[in-house]
Amino acid sequence: MTIKPEEITRVLQERLQGFQLSTETKEVGTVLQVGDGIARVHGLDRALAGEMLQFPHGVVGIVLNLERESVGAVLLGESTLIKEGDEVRRTGAVMNVPVGPALIGRVVNALGQPIDGKGPLKTDRTRPIEVVAPGVVERQPVREPLQTGIKAIDAMIPIGRGQRELIIGDRQTGKTAIAIDTIINQKSDPNRPICIYVAVGQKQSTVAQVVQKLTDFGAMEYTVVVSATASEAAPLQFIAPYAGCAMGEEFMWAGKHVLCVYDDLSKHAAAYRQLSLLLRRPPGREAFPGDVFYLHSRLLERACKLSDKNGGGSLTALPVIETQAGDVSAYIPTNVISITDGQIYLESNLFFSGVRPAVNVGLSVSRVGGSAQVKAMKQVAGKLRLDLAQYN
Repeated sequence: MTIKPEEITRVLQERLQGFQLSTETKEVGTVLQVGDGIARVHGLDRALAGEMLQFPHGVVGIVLNLERESVGAVLLGESTLIKEGDEVRRTGAVMNVPVGPALIGRVVNALGQPIDGKGPLKTDRTRPIEVVAPGVVERQPVREPLQTGIKAIDAMIPIGRGQRELIIGDRQTGKTAIAIDTIINQKSDPNRPICIYVAVGQKQSTVAQVVQKLTDFGAMEYTVVVSATASEAAPLQFIAPYAGCAMGEEFMWAGKHVLCVYDDLSKHAAAYRQLSLLLRRPPGREAFPGDVFYLHSRLLERACKLSDKNGGGSLTALPVIETQAGDVSAYIPTNVISITDGQIYLESNLFFSGVRPAVNVGLSVSRVGGSAQVKAMKQVAGKLRLDLAQYN
């Protein structure tokens, strides 16, 4: 075999003519300290709040603190795999979760990864977990009713599609039961909403029971369960409600109706308090950080009824708050009461005396649901609250 110099010259000339010089810059930092799901990273001067960082072993983190010499990030994975001196890269992207019809009927974790053993999700669509809520111009008033199937609520504390109605009460008073009953009741609705059940800080056995109940009643065929149990890291419990909301928003912007249950936001606030204290943010009342109100307001403001121009979809939020010994004036309960459009107050005395659901109608209120009631129901139930108040 003879090598011809002309051929070598021609190939080299072709390669040189087609060569394009390009430079790719990557910002790389170093882990200074890691522990309790928190990492301090040096060298990422241009990192943005809420940006995702790529750690070794496929672990990702979210920037929460921007300091003079370093950034504080929460780790969404096995933090024991990360050690001091590890290389960290910026991604320039925010946290995204998979969305779309493929999630319906599935149980996923806070990252949108399936945990029900039914195989991978067949979707290529994603949405950022943190988005700005629709503005006033993009919304319309709440006018359509959302029936819970519970007479006391549908008659006296009506809920409309696009409303935020808080379910509040002590532990073991039936808060989750009302939320699950509402999801199951949607089955007979011809225009039924897609339901998202977000379990934050609950026992794995409790979540398994909820999934089993929804399956038994045939409600899983229009429901997505997002689970961040008590055994999971605080960062995953922190992002779970936002992830569930993002999954719901995909359907809302497609013109569909969505019902989102956050069970519960007390544990969500506790997880955020844990992260904030580990990041050395100054504590305030009850050791919660100063922005704990914004934590819940930016989540619940994403629930709305979109204008017809935007498709007319809706996202109804049913956040759950657990009180201690009936103290509604504690920090987190008062915050969420002020954010929502009303509350269903459950009382332990009523529960133990056999009144179930244990709704205290006097302390419960629906600020916008009245205009969503159908005329027949409004006519029948109009005087109920007044009659009950006079009776009591």
